[in-house]
Amino acid sequence: MSRDSSLIATFWEGDEYVVLDQLELPEHKRYLHLKSPAEVREAITSMRLRGAPLIGAAASAGAALAFRGAGEPVDRAVFGSVCASLGSARPTAVNLMAVLDEMRSFYDDEVAGCATAAEQFALMQRRSLEIHWRDHDRNRRMAQHGVEWLRRILPDKRLRVLTHCNTGALATCGHGTALGVIRSLHAAGLLKQVWVDETRPYLQGARLTAFECAEEGIPHTVITDSTAAYLMAQGKVDVVLTGVDRMARNGDYANKIGTYALAVAARYHGIPFAPVLPRESFDLTIPDGTHIVIEERSDEELLVFNGRRIAPAATSGLHLGFDVVPHGLLSAVITEDGVIEGDIDEKNISDLAHRHASADRV
Repeated sequence: MSRDSSLIATFWEGDEYVVLDQLELPEHKRYLHLKSPAEVREAITSMRLRGAPLIGAAASAGAALAFRGAGEPVDRAVFGSVCASLGSARPTAVNLMAVLDEMRSFYDDEVAGCATAAEQFALMQRRSLEIHWRDHDRNRRMAQHGVEWLRRILPDKRLRVLTHCNTGALATCGHGTALGVIRSLHAAGLLKQVWVDETRPYLQGARLTAFECAEEGIPHTVITDSTAAYLMAQGKVDVVLTGVDRMARNGDYANKIGTYALAVAARYHGIPFAPVLPRESFDLTIPDGTHIVIEERSDEELLVFNGRRIAPAATSGLHLGFDVVPHGLLSAVITEDGVIEGDIDEKNISDLAHRHASADRV
């Protein structure tokens, strides 16, 4: 879906949903041709595709594939079961359920009355494509707002940006959230250096963010996660930008494990710290971060590297996929509708989340 780079994470090809297998990067570009909701679900749970916005968009494709090749129209009960299965793929990112709720509503309004499954599939596939393009457009607007904010608070300098995990074209439907801002800074000649946290244990930074930067000639250096605070102390970081998997209505937010430590270190060193997210990543049903479910993944992902165990056989591991950043540590919140600065609280989050809500109706 991306027109911004050679990186295309997912796309429709006929009646198949094609996914770049991110577990194969950076060594190989291998595409998976998915034909069923179950195959999409497996790609999400195995992290062959990942990133909150892309997971949501992929869920729309998985929902559409429920109608592919069906002999008769798919009724609401069957479709509801498919959506429930897709919705359980990963618990932390709110985009997944938000998009599936859209697809359920679209089914009720436009699809339920179709005479054939082929008509249903055509409508659902079109809706999925619209959701993919909508995410791309949102990311471009987020990047514009982010660049304008940074030019205002850090004028007359090329920036050294630190980022965590992967938030670019591989995590979205094009351009990216936090990495989208970085990409736009680079295009405007305002970027000096990107510090890329390796992001253990899945190495999304070292494998994916670095891959995106290398593909587009963006100056970057990979660091261990534990190096970030020391670079801040050395005065080598101007701003920290991250993505978001779910933001509560008071501004607390969940992101890849290690983000909370970055926020604490940035606050101590007086460095601006800002999450970049689409409106879809707000969850106004929960008051604060204590209500965010934190995914705990298999400790094998932590204790095994390149097929070899790196800890004693008797040693267990704790692999939390995410942590929660309290809203008081944020300098700003960057979205497609603008930037919140100063006090991040329930009122301004709610106001921004509801701003121009009709713009999302496609």
